Amino acid sequence: MRTFRYAVSWGIALALAVMFLHMTLHPWPAPGVGDVKFFDPPGQHVVFAALAEKSGITLFEPAGRFVAGLLELVAAILIVLPFSRRFGAIIAVLIFGSGVALHLSPWLGREIVLPDGAMDGGTHFLVAVILLALSLLLLVVHPGRSRTSRVLTPAQYWRHA
Repeated sequence: MRTFRYAVSWGIALALAVMFLHMTLHPWPAPGVGDVKFFDPPGQHVVFAALAEKSGITLFEPAGRFVAGLLELVAAILIVLPFSRRFGAIIAVLIFGSGVALHLSPWLGREIVLPDGAMDGGTHFLVAVILLALSLLLLVVHPGRSRTSRVLTPAQYWRHA
């Protein structure tokens, strides 16, 4: 059972790390304008530009975008390393939880207006919900340290029993 949990943990961790890298550094071929956090010109990222415009808080674009991108890269690194996977999953839960909360707020909404004027149909919101669920699942599935590896003396055994 432990090896199955470890394999599932690796699968979820790699999927989350790939999505973090996709959202920050390297999107799929031919990305649209406003899809990459680090390489879009200031004011061109779809989500953060909408947040800055509707909320009136100018820190969302571009400073908030870069801070979110750095947090996502740190979470990706921590998730890939098995000994820090839970901490990375906690950071991912915070990132995607705040993303879902912002999508449910009147500032962003569930549907985002794309640069061509069309609506995204809730795709950004759905991706944030799915990645939040995967991050929470990673917290549950990732096996911790084995508790049977520690040898107890008889006195320690009777104290813990």
